[in-house]
Amino acid sequence: MSRIPNFLHLGPGKSGSTWLHETLSLHPQAYLSEAKDLYYFSRFYDRGTQWYLAQFAGAGDQPVVGEVCPDYLAEPLAPQRVHDTLGPDVRLMVSLRDPVDRAFSSYLYAAKHGAAAPTFRETAMARPELIDEGRYGTQLLAFARLYPAAQIHVSVFDDLQASPQNYLDEVTSWLEIDRFEIPAAQLEATLPASKARFVPVARVAQVGADWVRKHDGARVIGRVKRSSLVQRVLYTPLGDARPTITEDDAAWVRENLAGEVDTVEREFGLDLTSRWGWT
Repeated sequence: MSRIPNFLHLGPGKSGSTWLHETLSLHPQAYLSEAKDLYYFSRFYDRGTQWYLAQFAGAGDQPVVGEVCPDYLAEPLAPQRVHDTLGPDVRLMVSLRDPVDRAFSSYLYAAKHGAAAPTFRETAMARPELIDEGRYGTQLLAFARLYPAAQIHVSVFDDLQASPQNYLDEVTSWLEIDRFEIPAAQLEATLPASKARFVPVARVAQVGADWVRKHDGARVIGRVKRSSLVQRVLYTPLGDARPTITEDDAAWVRENLAGEVDTVEREFGLDLTSRWGWT
């Protein structure tokens, strides 16, 4: 029998969602959907509630049942869809990353799959979602209109980078489940920044993955993404060769999103501008 989820990680992307999914999946008091990124409340809402709840058929009596998907925070229709499907008591979590770093990380991801223009700025102009996914203030307020502050946990990606255990401790405390000691292997980044060994092959793999996902193969995609063999064959870690955003482009992103960061600070009591060096 399927359980109704009572926990959602909403996003944004490139902010530790894969790590959180893999780590919480190990917790004996939590059941997460086998496939990360179900995209139900964004891309696949037409599949219906029965399909969605079937993704949690394996849940037992764990106190926490839910999913991690980076698309939901930026999807304008998601807040009402979540409320209509899961009701008023579901707990919602986000992990905010400096929008400059998050946008550039998304650009690198697009580039390794052959889906980016020659420069970050050109890519952002052609794909506005690179910037729009950082409109945290607008996005969070849309959920806050339907859910009280106590049900929205706003974490900061910097804290995950600084101390994964402390970061997880805050999450489990908020979820009201036992503290969980992170296994040593899980302390490393689940999917570190990388580049394609051969871009056309990586592009074909990405297109194929999208096709499989559209045909209800999210579980298969989840297993493939977790395969260290697949990652080694398709990609090589960037390591010290990781490109960095230019100061002009960083300033351009800040100019576009300063108001959004101000809104989060004002409405959710976080000091982000100084933490992210925006002042």
